[in-house]
Amino acid sequence: RTDSHEPILRSLIQDDLARLVRMDEAITGRSRATFYEGRLDRALHQSHIQISLGAELDGCLVGAVLGSLQYGEFGVVEPVAVLDTILVDPEFGGQGVGAALFDQLWRNLRGLRVERVRTEVSWSEQPLMGFLATRGFAPVPRLVLEHTL
Repeated sequence: RTDSHEPILRSLIQDDLARLVRMDEAITGRSRATFYEGRLDRALHQSHIQISLGAELDGCLVGAVLGSLQYGEFGVVEPVAVLDTILVDPEFGGQGVGAALFDQLWRNLRGLRVERVRTEVSWSEQPLMGFLATRGFAPVPRLVLEHTL
């Protein structure tokens, strides 16, 4: 599907939940409804520290970014945006939806004087890593450690 117009960007609303879950399921092959229910609930009810941005084409949600603002982590006191979710419906990939979301996100974060944005990406998500690289993301000299219980 090809739409030649720019997406309309807006905050997410409760009615977006089912669409977020369907977009994610189209990408991951599994339903993470509980995850998105929690993230959307957090975004709608704690908006002073949350990132909630959606992109619509022809009245349909086709992309979204969800995350939070943190004002200090691991002893460093500075605002940083942390992105939990970066979604673009696979039918609309390559049509500028992700770029439009990130351009607006950058404007919003600069207005809040946030200078850094972080996210985590699975090693197997090469297309997403490629997109993020085009938006200026790069690996940081930090090691994530995990212990299985």
